[in-house]
Amino acid sequence: MAVSIALAVSNRLRIIAAAFLCLMAAQLAVASCTPEPAPYATRIGVVR
Repeated sequence: MAVSIALAVSNRLRIIAAAFLCLMAAQLAVASCTPEPAPYATRIGVVR
């Protein structure tokens, strides 16, 4: 009985670990992309 519980927990942990690895790989893939250059600031004319 203890072996079956240990295997069930192990299978769940494998799925969770695989999900974390996929998320980390996706984050690295997104971080490696170069973003488009954005303007630092836009000037807006203020009339008083």
